[in-house]
Amino acid sequence: MNDNLLTVSLSPHIHGNMNVRKIMWGVIIALIPAMLVSFWYFGVGAFLLTLIAVASCLIFEFLIQKYFFKGDVTITDGSAIVTGLLLAFNVPSSLPWWQMILGGLVSIGIAKMSFGGLGKNPFNPALIGRVFLLISFPVDMTSWPLPIENRLVLVDALTGPTALGVLKEGIANGQTISDLAKELPDYSRMFFGNIGGSVGEVSAIAILIGGIYMLYRKIISWHIPLSYILTVVLFSGILWIINPEKYIDPLFHVLAGGLLLGAIFMATDMVSSPMTFPGMLVFGVGCGVLTVLIRVFGAYPEGVSFAILIMNAFTPLINKGFKPKRFGEVIKK
Repeated sequence: MNDNLLTVSLSPHIHGNMNVRKIMWGVIIALIPAMLVSFWYFGVGAFLLTLIAVASCLIFEFLIQKYFFKGDVTITDGSAIVTGLLLAFNVPSSLPWWQMILGGLVSIGIAKMSFGGLGKNPFNPALIGRVFLLISFPVDMTSWPLPIENRLVLVDALTGPTALGVLKEGIANGQTISDLAKELPDYSRMFFGNIGGSVGEVSAIAILIGGIYMLYRKIISWHIPLSYILTVVLFSGILWIINPEKYIDPLFHVLAGGLLLGAIFMATDMVSSPMTFPGMLVFGVGCGVLTVLIRVFGAYPEGVSFAILIMNAFTPLINKGFKPKRFGEVIKK
């Protein structure tokens, strides 16, 4: 009997030209526009913080794989770099370096590797790191440096609230949208990024350029970003129509905070988001509803991180409810 029998894996037998390395490095390329804009507005401090975030994620993943898992080290696949970049993009450029390292440890060690590594983590690792830092160091995580003139300084001494923070505090103090108009940045500044905020969330156009690139390369599909953003527009638009002096217009919600960054780069995480297109639409709608609920009625001015993590928890249920048709299944008419 011939022992060299051909072992055939289970169907489907489809070969594609994309793999983990190509996908992750494609995401890294897509993040470059937002990264360059952050360096321009927040100076060398943003560059060093991003470098620390990426280095810490790479080092922690290397150490855990080599000395705890005692298996192959896969830090060259780019996934740890993506986690580091997204973690840096979700914090202020003034965050102390040691807190950034701690955030990298939580993102890689707890949110990713404790579940078995890439492909097994139920939650987006960068968002877990970001929420951990927000809860543990709320003062440092809500001190937002303003765009600086001298880009060689490490940290600018001038800080201020984000646009969402101004809105939340003003409404809580009984001010109307008209009263707050002079305190809020105009939409052109929000579109190009000349405002205070997290390192990588401030420039809408830079994030959109990266999103278009990923759509072109078919790294992501349109289902989650579009359903997420449209849901925010529709929900906030209804509230705005009901009372325009209490609820701000939908365009503000799209441009302010981390909505675009979250919808394009984090909600679309292949591991923690649904597999099917209908499931993706449900996921995006859920993220949009939760984001507006937290922003408008919750205690925090921003709700993107919490919304995505909550919907990450529902991903297994969504996948169960929206299963793809099996090969060979008879379609009932």
